[in-house]
Amino acid sequence: MAATAQERFSIADRVIHPGKPEWGVGTVASASSTTQDGVPCQRLAIRFDRAGLKTITTAFVTLKRVYADQPAAEPKVGVDPARPEAPDPFAAARSGASGMPIPDDPRAVRKLMTAVPDDATDPFISEANRLRKVLGLYRFQPTPGSLIDWAAAQSGLADPLTRFSRHELEEFFREFRRNLDKALAKAVGDASRVDPAELREIARAAPPDGQRALQALHRKR
Repeated sequence: MAATAQERFSIADRVIHPGKPEWGVGTVASASSTTQDGVPCQRLAIRFDRAGLKTITTAFVTLKRVYADQPAAEPKVGVDPARPEAPDPFAAARSGASGMPIPDDPRAVRKLMTAVPDDATDPFISEANRLRKVLGLYRFQPTPGSLIDWAAAQSGLADPLTRFSRHELEEFFREFRRNLDKALAKAVGDASRVDPAELREIARAAPPDGQRALQALHRKR
């Protein structure tokens, strides 16, 4: 049964992300109430079998609940089960919401907090979708609420302020934005063969800061 807008999740509930079945089954590690565009929803920290800890807002993802009589995990598409996957070097870093600490190595922490997410730079998705995902990340702002949402998404921590000061988050965010600008420049270059009408639609749908970043890129050319 797919989750509805009214369905609520609790700690220890088991779920599947319909758009990311390769993540396997996830267990809710923390759940908090929030709103998106005035509509009540939840922000969930979920530990997935094959993807570690992810922070998900139910306003954007319709999670599928897993019941006790369902299999514990589904096979990962395109992966040979006889060949183990390479470990995620940041798996421990993203597990803060379930009690494991962020690494002490400042360089690893900085890389974790300032890198553009892999799903926005994935070379195996289309150029148009890659551009769309990069532009979508400009929705995060250095304002108090948005900064915390961004930090939760980057770190996997349900409450990033339990680990970082606001000043540290602001510093990380500035570097993240610089990296995002570089990713946007590459995504725009890669999208040169995308249909112009689709590019215009992507630009119109971008957050205001994404549109401004696009305009700044075009001025440089």
